[in-house]
Amino acid sequence: MKAYEKDVSKMKNKIEGEGGEISATQFLIDEGYRILQTNFKTKFGEIDIVAFKDGVIVFVEVKRRSTLAYGRPIEAVDFRKQQKIRKVAEFYLMMKHKPYADCRFDVIEILDKQINHVENAF
Repeated sequence: MKAYEKDVSKMKNKIEGEGGEISATQFLIDEGYRILQTNFKTKFGEIDIVAFKDGVIVFVEVKRRSTLAYGRPIEAVDFRKQQKIRKVAEFYLMMKHKPYADCRFDVIEILDKQINHVENAF
């Protein structure tokens, strides 16, 4: 694969990923969540969506795939990724909320156009 083809492929993945995050955000809103922030970035990493519902702050990782060729989208949220998300969430809580706020970690997987919301994923 030539360098420019890799760049085009990266741009395509980024656009598809952003589309997945938009779909996931709308899904959460439709389910009664209040969106506190999207794409919360730190030097440790990023959380796709921070939402709030029923007194709980929910940190949401969004994974999108068009096929199952590489497994289910949620399988990409491995232990290493979970640890990163936890670290960013801890920073978010210290900066924005009391560190002892109730929170949980969800994954929204999007496969083709089907959305699966996994609460308490890790």
